[in-house]
Amino acid sequence: MWAAIAVLVISVLVQYALQPKTPQPQAAELKDFDAPTADEGRPVPVVFGTVLVRSANVVWYGDLRTTPIRSKGGKK
Repeated sequence: MWAAIAVLVISVLVQYALQPKTPQPQAAELKDFDAPTADEGRPVPVVFGTVLVRSANVVWYGDLRTTPIRSKGGKK
């Protein structure tokens, strides 16, 4: 009986020692994101149909208006 327990404990320790180590995740950097840019002189791609365009160049973005918030927040 003690031999079976000893074999079990040894096998668990060997499995724990031989398991692969998981790599630590790296923090995201600015180059990892594909945000639209507004660079002058970049070519504008012409696509037909539904296509995913990576690192797009924004040529025009509607009539962007801002309105100030005039109400006070939260009750006290």
